[in-house]
Amino acid sequence: MTLRYILLFLILSLLTPDLLNAQGVATPANDTLKTKTVANSTQTDSINHKRLTPVIISGTILYAGSMATLYNFWYKNYPQTHFHFFNDNNEYLQMDKMGHFTTTYYISKLSYNTLRWTGLPEKRSILFGGMMGIGYLTVVEILDGFSSEWGFSPGDMTANTLGGGLFVGQQLAWKEQRIQLKWSYHHTKYAQYRPDLFGKNLGEHWLKDYNGQTYWLSANIKSFLKKKSKFPAWLNLAVGYGAEGMTGAAYNSTSYNGQIIPTYQRYRQFYLSGDIDLSRIRTHSKTLHGILNALSFIKIPFPTLEFSRGKIITRPFYF
Repeated sequence: MTLRYILLFLILSLLTPDLLNAQGVATPANDTLKTKTVANSTQTDSINHKRLTPVIISGTILYAGSMATLYNFWYKNYPQTHFHFFNDNNEYLQMDKMGHFTTTYYISKLSYNTLRWTGLPEKRSILFGGMMGIGYLTVVEILDGFSSEWGFSPGDMTANTLGGGLFVGQQLAWKEQRIQLKWSYHHTKYAQYRPDLFGKNLGEHWLKDYNGQTYWLSANIKSFLKKKSKFPAWLNLAVGYGAEGMTGAAYNSTSYNGQIIPTYQRYRQFYLSGDIDLSRIRTHSKTLHGILNALSFIKIPFPTLEFSRGKIITRPFYF
């Protein structure tokens, strides 16, 4: 399920221009979302219709294009049925829900940034951004509800709402994102036993293998300190969640295509680690800043403590 949301996020990220940088919006190094200057002048809440109109047009085209892509890749080969619900809360130790949570957060953030670029007032941009993130994925859930292969998942919908809510809540309270959601991946041995679920090659593994994915809450330490603090603006503290030992959705498979699958214990993993907020690194290059900002959803490898199966494991370099 989460693979579709990751694909949607990638489509939106690739097809949506980095408006803030391409149009000369100077973003302070310590706050990606506090966009205060435009072409060396103070940004106001006056709507710029020369920007708003192309945003509406391109947004409509982008929405239609992404939905068409999703239909062709996901729904076309499965019959339609009456609207129905599907409870998948016990699958993959809730790793798929973390994917929904993270994807909605970033679509809300992307929508907010775009709306602010048009001059829409701050609070409206925040609320509309969150609604667009949640609403976009709600449409996907409704499509699931009419597909015989899946169904409308209340658990997925809850995760989607929480993701949009995390963005909206922080932006309203702090006018910045002090705590960001991040993602990392490492290769595992489990995908070889269920290539139908976890992918047939490395390109598919990082999208589909929940055993190798870790989702992070990465908090910017300086944001919680006094303004005069000299603490590095780019250094974060991150807590992560992952799971391993899975060769099936709700329970482990014993065989696949006639081949016996070894018995593995399914277990959760919790992490404590450092991190780097790429979006807060100072640079005079708009292009470099745009690249760093686009990559800021990736958790940077750092020494990490893992808490799992009643043990504390030290990992010198975890990704």
